[in-house]
Amino acid sequence: MVNNTQTVKKSGVNYFMQGFQLIKQPGLRSFVFIPLMINLLLFAGAMYFALGQLTELFDWMNGQLPDYLSWLHFFLWPLALLTMLVVMSFIFSSVMNWLAAPFNGLLAEKVEQHLTGKNLNTGTSVDMVKDLPRVLGREWIKLKYYLPRALLFLVLFWVPVIGQTAAPILWFLFTAWMMAIQYCDYPFDNHKVSFDDMKFALKNTKGSSYSFGASVTLFSMIPIVNFIVMPVAICGATAMWVDKYRQAYKNNIIAPD
Repeated sequence: MVNNTQTVKKSGVNYFMQGFQLIKQPGLRSFVFIPLMINLLLFAGAMYFALGQLTELFDWMNGQLPDYLSWLHFFLWPLALLTMLVVMSFIFSSVMNWLAAPFNGLLAEKVEQHLTGKNLNTGTSVDMVKDLPRVLGREWIKLKYYLPRALLFLVLFWVPVIGQTAAPILWFLFTAWMMAIQYCDYPFDNHKVSFDDMKFALKNTKGSSYSFGASVTLFSMIPIVNFIVMPVAICGATAMWVDKYRQAYKNNIIAPD
């Protein structure tokens, strides 16, 4: 098969930043608002519960410590809070990808319609409900792809000298690649492009794939901003799909050998 196709010369960073503009478009705001509010409400509820458990733990710990060690409370509390935020953010983002998957696919569909002026005709809301098992199955495929590779990279952190030096860099690159896969998958999946074909296409445009994923990763580390990274990334990934991949797949000129 022919693997080369004329594409728009924009970096992944440009597409991610374009996502910030797209989420403000009148026709797209409602599709951004629903998953965003679900995200905020669930995170707020989870944080409220976790904070209550953490407070009870420290109350118990303070009752066990002698007076001369009471200062540990002021040292351990912010450390425990920071650890809780990091762990919860990781777990919560993974859970949200599952919960918001149908909404994310719908957002990608509406963004593509906005950019191309053409309706995808993916069916009614009833059809979307019927499609839920396939959508969630796609998330499971991504999780199966991610977990063994993530564990392998994490093992590198325990390798003396060379592993510990290279591991942070390799981990960041792997995370960037996974962010590209996670969010570019929505517009690809809307067109029933297989997971392997999607990976093949992203590998053919590694520069934009990695720069897009790196942008998502970096912005996800910024407090408050990280709440809107998901819809921004979906909008940006869909814009990248429209410019770089849509016509190629429509003409059937990109496919694995």
